[in-house]
Amino acid sequence: MYMKYDRQAADNGVYVVGSSGFDSIPADLGVLFTRNSIQGTLTAVESFLSFKSGPEGTCIHDGTWQSAIHGVADQGNLKNLRKKLALKPLPVIGKKLKRRGAVFYSNEIQQYAVPFPGSDPSVVKRTQRYLHENLQETPVQYGAYVAVGGIASVIRLMFAGFFFLLFTKFSFGRKLLIKFPKFFSFGYFSKEGPTQKQMDESSFSITFFGEGYSQGQDPQQGKPNVKICTQVSGPEVAYVATPIAMVQAGLTLLKEPESLPKSGGVYTPGAAFSKTKLIDRLNKAGVRFTVLSKIDT
Repeated sequence: MYMKYDRQAADNGVYVVGSSGFDSIPADLGVLFTRNSIQGTLTAVESFLSFKSGPEGTCIHDGTWQSAIHGVADQGNLKNLRKKLALKPLPVIGKKLKRRGAVFYSNEIQQYAVPFPGSDPSVVKRTQRYLHENLQETPVQYGAYVAVGGIASVIRLMFAGFFFLLFTKFSFGRKLLIKFPKFFSFGYFSKEGPTQKQMDESSFSITFFGEGYSQGQDPQQGKPNVKICTQVSGPEVAYVATPIAMVQAGLTLLKEPESLPKSGGVYTPGAAFSKTKLIDRLNKAGVRFTVLSKIDT
């Protein structure tokens, strides 16, 4: 979208803001909220996504399942697209953020976690690139993870993930995954989607653990001396939180044109809305941004 339409959108004063649902407004604006809540310079953030459901469990329509199947199968084309952009690496400010393993136990959330498989990390990185190159702001390093629970959940996830990755490599395998979503996803995806009760009892939270440097301290000198923990939380992600995010993003475009980037184009949510009151709008609409703790070390 960026490569095909950014120049055309800019010439016509049109703002195209992708990823304006659950992927990736909570993560992208969550990083900006964390940055704005620290008194100093934020240099690195890790986030942990958690889901909660009621006694009847949770379910998502198989349209999302099909998106995941085709997304994984198309990874090669995505890599080629990114190579065509030929972007320079962003500068690393402060302590370099270490990449975690494929499965690890997180002391921060007291359970096992895996890297987040969606678009959040790339969207946040695009936002940070825009803010650095266009507004001369310090880029924030970012790592995104999903909480999976105990060892039994890890084993089940690894088993399902193995077959998912294997089947997406072949046309016949993709057809099987699409035809039997409930079977291959252990009931998490279905052609019927969730019941109203399942949606009412479901929620999410993304907890951000950030570090940086206090006001007046050079981020290029010494170790980080400030830690902050924030959280974005809200209702069921696919059919409640996503519409809230999309509607509030649309209202922000309409009501705060003076706070948008000076010219049109294809933007991430963080790039488009960093100077707006979208976070305040989301708070009022039921997607909450809160500071849990701040520590000077």
